[in-house]
Amino acid sequence: MYIQIKTADCSQSKRVEVSKLTSVEELKSLVEEALSVKPDRQRLFFRGKQLEDGYKVFDYNINLNDVVMLMVKPDLSAFAASGSSDVKDKKGCSKASTSKEVVCCPRGDLVEAIDDLYGGWFEGKIVEIVKNTEPLTDTVSELAGDKQDSEKTEEEAQAAKSYAEDPALQDDGLLYMVSFDFSSDDPPIGFPLKHVRPRMNTTVKFSDIKVGDMVLVNYNIESPNERGFWYDMIVTEVSSKRTSRNLVGTLYVGRQRTELRNCKILFTDEVVQILKPKPISERTKEDDISMTTENDNKRKNAPFCATCQDNPKRKCKDCSCQVCGGKDDPERQLMCDECDMAYHLRCLNPPLDAIPDIDEWYCPECKNDENEIVKAGDKLKESKKKKKLPSAKEKEGKRDWGKGMACAGRTKECTIVPPNHFGPIPGVDVGTCWKFRLNASEAGVHRPPVSGIHGRDSEGAYSIVLSGGYEDDVDNGEEFYYTGSGGRDLSGNKRTSEQSCDQTLTRMNLALALNCNAPVNKEKGAEAKDWKGGKPVRVLRNYKGAKHSKYAPEEGNRYDGIYKIVKYYPEKGESGFIVWRYLLRRDDPTPAPWTKEGKKRIQSLGLTMIYPDGYEEMMAAKEAAAKAGSSEDGAKPTKKRQRKSVLGESTSDSPNTKKAKVAAYELDSETSEKLDQDTVNKKFWDSCKESLQEGKMKFLAEVQEQFMCICCQEVVFNPVTTECNHNICKACLKRSFSAQVYNCPSCRYELGKDFELTVNENLASALLHLFPGYEVGR
Repeated sequence: MYIQIKTADCSQSKRVEVSKLTSVEELKSLVEEALSVKPDRQRLFFRGKQLEDGYKVFDYNINLNDVVMLMVKPDLSAFAASGSSDVKDKKGCSKASTSKEVVCCPRGDLVEAIDDLYGGWFEGKIVEIVKNTEPLTDTVSELAGDKQDSEKTEEEAQAAKSYAEDPALQDDGLLYMVSFDFSSDDPPIGFPLKHVRPRMNTTVKFSDIKVGDMVLVNYNIESPNERGFWYDMIVTEVSSKRTSRNLVGTLYVGRQRTELRNCKILFTDEVVQILKPKPISERTKEDDISMTTENDNKRKNAPFCATCQDNPKRKCKDCSCQVCGGKDDPERQLMCDECDMAYHLRCLNPPLDAIPDIDEWYCPECKNDENEIVKAGDKLKESKKKKKLPSAKEKEGKRDWGKGMACAGRTKECTIVPPNHFGPIPGVDVGTCWKFRLNASEAGVHRPPVSGIHGRDSEGAYSIVLSGGYEDDVDNGEEFYYTGSGGRDLSGNKRTSEQSCDQTLTRMNLALALNCNAPVNKEKGAEAKDWKGGKPVRVLRNYKGAKHSKYAPEEGNRYDGIYKIVKYYPEKGESGFIVWRYLLRRDDPTPAPWTKEGKKRIQSLGLTMIYPDGYEEMMAAKEAAAKAGSSEDGAKPTKKRQRKSVLGESTSDSPNTKKAKVAAYELDSETSEKLDQDTVNKKFWDSCKESLQEGKMKFLAEVQEQFMCICCQEVVFNPVTTECNHNICKACLKRSFSAQVYNCPSCRYELGKDFELTVNENLASALLHLFPGYEVGR
């Protein structure tokens, strides 16, 4: 198999071929060949874990096409030569004395600063000023909103420019450590001068507010009809009536000054004037007193806990102990580093006597296997599950698993239908061919990557693969005799072996028998009088079956349609042991791929071999490397690789090769009628219909993309069409409402508590018609 190596800045990406038992040391050598980075300067990461020497790819669960991040260590010798006189603390601040003069906000001033989490201005106090050694990520022009925006009015542009010219926005190279009033017990946070300013408490009369003014307002981004936090706003509309006032403007959120347009302010009598900060040299004694003296005229903010409204006497499990809800003994509460929920030491099971001396603590709900939690630079702990695997046992002369695709894991899974789906997979045409069994598994046609039968002994068999593994198989195309499983000793992790005992009608053999339209007989078998009434079986033919059958493909795995079991019975096989044989007969309206009509249909649909992502690029790179190597050695260049199509003809990989023209897919009258009935989603259906010229598979893929629920990432089931024309699963929207979130998950449009979760029956009917069976298990 192969994986991707990508640098941390995403500037370079290369694929390297590995096996599950490739060691980290060997992987680093491959990376050196691909990206010219020496192993001692490599730091490899996968899913938060650093790859350490002494382990293998298998130990980190790295699968096909997974991305391993490469961080290149700096050249320490060059770094040591340059030297550094400043000593930095954990926040990146220099502990050296500040040589620059403080212009506006000295230590002890009462200020307000932009909080990272909520993006609003919160009141606090400067407790320390240090030198800022980190470069600023945003510029004054970004704060001013100087980017080209056709929607920005002249008043907005002028106000933004005036704001950018404030002295407080000019970087002075210092970092102001602010302790917020709402979390005075927490350590102070460092802010550059542009994100700190004197407290604004001067209320503006509504009659004095004009279009183009920049003011400080209270607004709730999630629920506009409730109290929120404080944000800068440029006024775009002011109107006053006898019974109501209307104040609308563009809100600026966070340090990047993200714009939210047409925000209607609820608390029009609490609008605060934004004053330009005074330099220290221009302050009067009255200014110094007002900047350092606390008063009761503090701005009202939304409660941080919507459940208890920050009531200290009310028990609440959302903001206090998750077990008892009590707010007592805050110094004896532990905060989970994953979910940020609090637990009393006495409420844990088992209870703790003291706060544990560890860097990170996880609550019982969030805690994972400690062997899977690895800090950067630490060794990977051995998993109990992997200890039992044969690969984990140290043996002399152990062999590698190889670099083939049989050991690679699935990178995606078919979710359009459940695993126990009988019949065709929507969007997969007869004649579709996959290079590897793994790809057929991802498409949902035959899910087991190795086993030849997919089924359950309580329901039946869903699919089988004809690969010529049993000598008793007889393939006649339209019907074939299939040998059941079992009767072989596969101990020692063997893939195949000679028949060594009798087969029994259990497990997968019984599952196949259940598909026959006849009562199960475990002794003599049975034959169906009406064989077409049995359960359908999807059949794949593997290229390995070509040694016994002329109907097998020359390459890969081909889907040959639906077959049904006519009869099954036990008999003595060529090995001398009893085997169960099944006669399957084709019952599919689509012409078989080996017929003249089937070949013509495959060509018209443009069906070509399906490869894993990046496989062709990887093979082309290997071929180019081999060709270059042979040229350097003076050998003859290798012959150009010929790729076989689904039909069996070889086609060149040359970019000049013409692709087969794909026949347009035409909707039948019933399907067109169902799509037209869903008038609410007309624009989405029109967008999907544009892909009809590219074939059925492209059309169905577009439907899946257009009607995917943003919450569960699957095709919407029991779809609810919102007022903002988004489609969400009813169950997903119901969960959102139960969490008191009444916004559209796609665009945050306010739906309201009284929004009715009415299923769009027209859309549900159309999707069920296109993807029959997708609702099973939902």
